[in-house]
Amino acid sequence: MILILTPAATDEQKAEARRALRRDGCSLKEIEVGNREVWEVKESPGQDLSHLGTLPGVERVVASAVGFKLAARDNHPEDTIVHVGDVPVGGGRLVVIAGPCAIESREQALTIAEAVKRCGAVLFRGGAFKPRSSPYSFQGMEEEGLRILAEVREVTGLRTVSEITSPDQAELMLAYVDVLQIGARNMQNFELLKCVGRLDKPVLLKRGLSATIEEWLMSAEYILSEGNRQVILCERGIRTFEPYTRNTLDLSAIPVVKRLTHLPILIDPSHATGIREKVAPMARAAIAAGADGLEIEVHNEPEKALSDGPQSLFPEQFGQLMRDLHVIAPVVGKQLDFDYLEKARAVAQAAPSAAAASLPVALVGEAGTFSHKACTQYFGSEVAIVSARSYRQVFEAVAEGRARFGLVPLENSLTGSVHENYDLLLSFDLKIVGEILLRLEYALLGRPGTKLEQLRRVLSHPEVFRQCQEFLTAQQWELVATQDEVTAVRQLKEKGDPAAAAIASRETAAAHGLEVLQQGIEANPRNYTRFAVVGAAPWSKEPRRKSSLILQTPNRPGALHDVLGLFAQNNVNLVKLESRPIHGTPWEYLFYVDLEADAESEAFRPVLEALRERTDLLVVLGAY
Repeated sequence: MILILTPAATDEQKAEARRALRRDGCSLKEIEVGNREVWEVKESPGQDLSHLGTLPGVERVVASAVGFKLAARDNHPEDTIVHVGDVPVGGGRLVVIAGPCAIESREQALTIAEAVKRCGAVLFRGGAFKPRSSPYSFQGMEEEGLRILAEVREVTGLRTVSEITSPDQAELMLAYVDVLQIGARNMQNFELLKCVGRLDKPVLLKRGLSATIEEWLMSAEYILSEGNRQVILCERGIRTFEPYTRNTLDLSAIPVVKRLTHLPILIDPSHATGIREKVAPMARAAIAAGADGLEIEVHNEPEKALSDGPQSLFPEQFGQLMRDLHVIAPVVGKQLDFDYLEKARAVAQAAPSAAAASLPVALVGEAGTFSHKACTQYFGSEVAIVSARSYRQVFEAVAEGRARFGLVPLENSLTGSVHENYDLLLSFDLKIVGEILLRLEYALLGRPGTKLEQLRRVLSHPEVFRQCQEFLTAQQWELVATQDEVTAVRQLKEKGDPAAAAIASRETAAAHGLEVLQQGIEANPRNYTRFAVVGAAPWSKEPRRKSSLILQTPNRPGALHDVLGLFAQNNVNLVKLESRPIHGTPWEYLFYVDLEADAESEAFRPVLEALRERTDLLVVLGAY
């Protein structure tokens, strides 16, 4: 049984609950799950302790029907996010762990680490102790391999993942490694599970070769019950009768695990398939199925690898896979952030003692809005939010120093550019320093029991109405504009109007106790908004891939052709070109331009100077 305490429970209330449990002959273990205090209670078979739920300070009593009480989502509805240094595993960002199966040499490890980091990996894997089927196979470099892993972390900034095979190795692993991996063959090595459960290190727990999902979660329970809450699950394929792959990747485990437990889940397509050509398809499928990330084997010379060469990707194959995942991730509400490590380092340098408090971000919207979701996916869940009532207030907050960055929408795939924010970029001395693409899926939300035929009015932000115009046009409802989607939901609940509904996300419905009356009501499923991050200065001096400009050409024949010819002559690819009338000057236009180049770099300076000669106005909005 699980006893969940209220966040405001006092010491006196806890003492009274302990006395009540002792009177009932129960023993307990006090633990923390997330930010909640939870007591694991051992009662006698058939004993009814439901009366404990009436005690002051006790939120509820949960009689768990499964053995994995601490891992069960029923006892911990919120997703757990495991932090490995600056890297959150779980939540809105995809985490990709990459590296060789085994550390073979210093040169090999550093070469691969630099390659996978360039492609967007945020953690580096490499085995120092290798359990092998044959006693004659390479068993790993042991402590020397761990020292190399520590050097990789020092040189590249990548936190490291390595397998622990015996409790005797715990002291060594603590000194050198950031994440302890429990391999498939050790999933039910209970003494090892207890050992890592007593350590203050994240644990990556792989599913056993023939283990059921329940057995896998029970192994996680061993770690959790010893006090270590930092558990990451990893599906790596199970043994079946199929001979065409090394193992059979159980993708169905992803939605099952997501329902059963709050722990994050990664997929290892390398061990699941054992064949290089099959790794990328399974990786793409795993992300589409909802995995929180991947663990992938990469080797610069797989034909010479001492372990698992046939399933290791070449660095260039890994790079292509990461580009594919970058495209797939927004479809399932996640992001693959290529610049995350540099961004996290810049935040830490700017605010070494309290990054979140010193890095406020201004935006229009609050928790539950898509703007807030974009903000947390870009900056992380710990960032402080400065709420603004308008986009102008966002720019003012950054310009006046009340926020370090601002987040505003620049364009939507259905309704086009948000011209107001381009105008504000011209008015303020701020730059675009980043961008994030977010898929927007809207739902019609109502109070429990509401029927579509009852509705007379719908509440939401005007931009949301535009994106759902096709659905709304077919109805005869009054459209009531609100500041954002969450405000619409709040007003719906407060007024209690049975004839009203709101348009927001499914997550907002769950958070506010509303029902989804109809899902996917946006005009097209390919509904994306591109958000810009604006600031007075860029994150870092790292090379930037993209730039945004505003320009005005002279009013003469061929002027735009001359400008576009400059880009062609210098092999600069344009990804956006849009015209817009200039306020107060009829029939004259500005052009929005996005290009794949760093317009603020020294290499681009000749192109920029040539552009200035051919334009009446040229403004670099930012390079990012």
